[in-house]
Amino acid sequence: MGGIDLFLNYVQRSSFITIIVLTWLSIYFIISFTILFSRMAGIGAWQKREQSALEALLMGAKNIPNDSSLKKCANGRISKEKLNVCISIAERNATSGLTWLSIIASTSPFIGLFGTVVSILETFSQLGNGSSSSLGVIAPAISEALVATGCGIFVAIPAYTFNLLIKRKAYELMSVIERQADVMMALKKDDETL
Repeated sequence: MGGIDLFLNYVQRSSFITIIVLTWLSIYFIISFTILFSRMAGIGAWQKREQSALEALLMGAKNIPNDSSLKKCANGRISKEKLNVCISIAERNATSGLTWLSIIASTSPFIGLFGTVVSILETFSQLGNGSSSSLGVIAPAISEALVATGCGIFVAIPAYTFNLLIKRKAYELMSVIERQADVMMALKKDDETL
């Protein structure tokens, strides 16, 4: 029996609740990978732009390059407060998607467990209706019920891992932006002393 036949058999034997749980976990799984790929690509390109802006400032550029997040703060009079607002906005943008990954990582095991509990309750209900109660009947039913828990854990592990990966990338990006702000403040002080 092939994998597809096994899966189709499982779906046919599953209750409505189990199918909803597995569909929900499948959607979570797709969302996790979508967030990972989009955020890692976006943050990676953003970090390169910020790194080149920092290098331009360190090489003596008087104006911050246009593709820097702090360009809006560099217009007019530069102040620490203004830079802090721009840094906060950049941090919010860099960490977008982390809330969803956190929700997925923390709720997936519970969703899977819910599917397992419902399936086990249905199994015991069928046994109470006069069905045969041998180990040969109970073991496969409980085994199938545990699939939902396994799927919940399977979805939670990558979501948690992706959360940490994106958080680390966002931290690296923010450290470059904060260094830019420090250099801008130092240049401002140098200009004021002249």
